[in-house]
Amino acid sequence: MDEESRSLTERLRRESGGSAAFEHLLATGDQDELAEVLTAPGQPLWARELAAFRLGRAGDRRAFESLVLLLNHRDPPRCASAAHALARLGDPRTARAAAALATNELRVAYALHPVRLLVALRAPESVPALITTLERRLRPHDPYRRVALACVEGLGALGDARARRVLTEALAHPALAEAAVHALARIPEQQPS
Repeated sequence: MDEESRSLTERLRRESGGSAAFEHLLATGDQDELAEVLTAPGQPLWARELAAFRLGRAGDRRAFESLVLLLNHRDPPRCASAAHALARLGDPRTARAAAALATNELRVAYALHPVRLLVALRAPESVPALITTLERRLRPHDPYRRVALACVEGLGALGDARARRVLTEALAHPALAEAAVHALARIPEQQPS
């Protein structure tokens, strides 16, 4: 069991009170049963999260909608687990959904995990979404420095020359300057044509 699975299991076991229903969902190999939890009325959040996580890790696209909702949750551990499962799901809609969440100014407080997911996916949507999100974070007194830092680091990891301008602007922000220097160093120099 990897660290993300272990963390999720411990957290949801506490939330469920260690119930027999939890242990059953944790142990079942029946993906149809897990998928049913996602649509059945009256299911507790811990059950839906466990089912979506397990289905996502197994590559079952029936988990997509539930995982995207969890990626945008107010509880960071739920977002982290959803991002982990979405990265392994292999659904072509994932990058578009993560980009929409990362660039949604009304939900920017919850954009950290969508940003990190975009970096992990390395999808065509990743660099434009990270640039847009970072540009908005460069306003004076922006309170979402962790999101801005994740964008700077992610753009460096992606190494795309389109990020050079916004990373250069980030140099003027003390909280981002060191990360921006490192990110810019990872972007290949443009060759003359």
